[in-house]
Amino acid sequence: MFQNVIVRRPCKALIDGITSNPQLGKPDYEKACKQHDTYIAALKECGVQVTVLEADERYPDSCFVEDPAVITRKCAIITNPGAPSRNGEKDEIIGAVRKFFSEDKIEYIKAPGTLEGGDVMMVDDHFYVGRSARTNEEGIRQFIAILEKYGLSGSEVTLEEVLHLKTGVNYLENGNMLVSGEFVTKPEFAKYNRITIPEEEAYAANCIWVNGTVIVPEGYPAVEQAVRDLGYDVLLVDTSEYRKVDGGLSCLSLRF
Repeated sequence: MFQNVIVRRPCKALIDGITSNPQLGKPDYEKACKQHDTYIAALKECGVQVTVLEADERYPDSCFVEDPAVITRKCAIITNPGAPSRNGEKDEIIGAVRKFFSEDKIEYIKAPGTLEGGDVMMVDDHFYVGRSARTNEEGIRQFIAILEKYGLSGSEVTLEEVLHLKTGVNYLENGNMLVSGEFVTKPEFAKYNRITIPEEEAYAANCIWVNGTVIVPEGYPAVEQAVRDLGYDVLLVDTSEYRKVDGGLSCLSLRF
């Protein structure tokens, strides 16, 4: 069960965030702020305490707080983001993390290793790590070594198509996993109850489980129904403005 969540308010520079989908247009900042409010309200409805960090105009993508840190039940790991325009975000998340973890429980990924939290999926005490354009072999090596120091484990998943691991696969607890695209046939996930997301709703594979409730992107009826059919309570949150800059539900928070 999660007790705490850290989020960061979107900045006005969000409109210049990194995107692989320029055809979707630039985000509407005011709409993005309203969607963020709804997101926070949904998290609170799941029974967590939400720490809200101020917007940081220096980093257009800084509302995606999942990437500069990974939080486990035993330690926090400050990553070393592989996107140059986002690398400095790691220094800005440390203050928030220190409110919950003592310095001896905070670890760091160091250059030449790179790692972004969007490439990390927690399944109980095991962490799957996607090797991507943002997360390299050395970053994964350091990350797994840190996990093992605390009695946790990790394994690498090679990515071929998506930006981050959790772009296309997300664990909903209870052995249930949403998969889309290249992850439908990945042997690493064969032991789970995989729910295949139709290609036209692939974006919505990025759902988040929070204390028995699953938050689902609004506007993806097949995914919503699939999650309901698994027996979960569902909350819908519109993330249309964040999709325009390659962001989804998991990207917007650190949950622990």
